Amino acid sequence: MGRLRDRVAVVTGASGGIGSRIAAALAREGAAVVVHYRQHADAAEAVVQEIEAAGGRARAVQGDVADPAEAAAIVGAATATFGRLDILVCNAGITRDGLILRMKDDDWQAVVAVNLSGTFHCIRAALREFVRQRRGRIINITSTAGQAGNAGQANYVSAKAGVIGLTRAVAREVGSRGITVNAVAPGFITVGMTERLPSEVAARYLDQIPLGRPGTGDDVAAAVVFLASDEAAYITGQVLNVDGGLIMH
Repeated sequence: MGRLRDRVAVVTGASGGIGSRIAAALAREGAAVVVHYRQHADAAEAVVQEIEAAGGRARAVQGDVADPAEAAAIVGAATATFGRLDILVCNAGITRDGLILRMKDDDWQAVVAVNLSGTFHCIRAALREFVRQRRGRIINITSTAGQAGNAGQANYVSAKAGVIGLTRAVAREVGSRGITVNAVAPGFITVGMTERLPSEVAARYLDQIPLGRPGTGDDVAAAVVFLASDEAAYITGQVLNVDGGLIMH
């Protein structure tokens, strides 16, 4: 019944875009999934219904990952509902773009609070379970922007670069406990935040992609499923770019 049979996963930011595809892909491989959302309850329930219609198990859970107590409750919903936790996918993220000279303090703090601190809060909560069972998979969703930079996104780029550093630090800390920690860095993907880009900006990105097409949420989800599976048991502290070659280096 799939590579993740009898496993339980939490996916933050799973109500739309890339997160919904990750949740569905994990479920197709046999995992029960906590579908986290912050605002879009109807979208989260639609993901749950999609998973259940295909014979899987899922539950929607609301919360703000930027709040440590709420993040712990989101992660704790896995054991409360399904009896265990095996996989944490930290996908929740927001943008508040602007040139740095005009960027408001609140816009900086909000993006860092969700994208970086939220990832930290969820990892810390999950590790209590993972360390006890001496097994776990953590997959953080960063961005190629966190490696290459983007004008007008100082807050988002800094937070996503921080996620890469956090990934590697935690991988070193917990590797001896049988826990792997990796990151997936999407490039230009046709769902989520890139949907709001002006057409001329989108065209410029496409010109730089060697594979000649944008990525899909399913492309990202496939990488997450691999890193969550037993096939990736000897991979940790890595950043897997899913970007069609956009930022090869």
